[in-house]
Amino acid sequence: MKYKRVLLKLSGESLMGNASYGIDHDRLQEYATEIAEAYSKGVRLAIVIGGGNIFRGMQGSRKGFDRQTGDYMGMLATVINSLALKSALEELKVKVKLMSALQIEGLAEKANGLKANQYLDEGWLVIISGGTGNPYFTTDTASALRAVEIFADAMLKGTRVDGVYSDDPEKNPSATKYDHLTFREAYDKGLKIMDLTAFTLCEENNIPVVVFDMNKTGNLLKILKGDAIGTIVSRDPS
Repeated sequence: MKYKRVLLKLSGESLMGNASYGIDHDRLQEYATEIAEAYSKGVRLAIVIGGGNIFRGMQGSRKGFDRQTGDYMGMLATVINSLALKSALEELKVKVKLMSALQIEGLAEKANGLKANQYLDEGWLVIISGGTGNPYFTTDTASALRAVEIFADAMLKGTRVDGVYSDDPEKNPSATKYDHLTFREAYDKGLKIMDLTAFTLCEENNIPVVVFDMNKTGNLLKILKGDAIGTIVSRDPS
């Protein structure tokens, strides 16, 4: 395997499948199967999943909630998604530990980088929910932080698009796909891959980010093996 210790970031919206809200059971099972296969190969996996399929803090702040309240509601949404993914993975006989940046006694352990590393070394898959535990930070930033904490070889950003494009490929069929970018190039081009805080964390700690289509069966394992899937964003040029 090219990547043996990774942080997998999944968007909450991707769990909706073809629905307009919530968790699509078939999509959840597809993701769990892909992840379980990677786990079976001995890859040390930590997962962060967003909550946009249930609630987004920024949207809430435009609907009458203050920003801090909206962000905390979004963090709780990530816990719901993480519980669903944990249950689906356990049905596939994967050993899972659920942690949370928010204190939720009885459901999840308090997120702790040292403890997460211990669990990974012991062969557990670790899901870390609750964002950073603080408002005003995105799930991408939380993912980058967890990637740094577990000394990840890479951060894999699973989306519904097969990489990074010069423009939204769903709106502009002429958009150009990039196979490789440096963090600086992505920033200079104004590509909205992750927020600047997340980018900076990954760049400063030399953690490459691989953006790929999680909805295509087999992609996760192919990336872990080193196949040229999606777009790699790294500190150094290709």
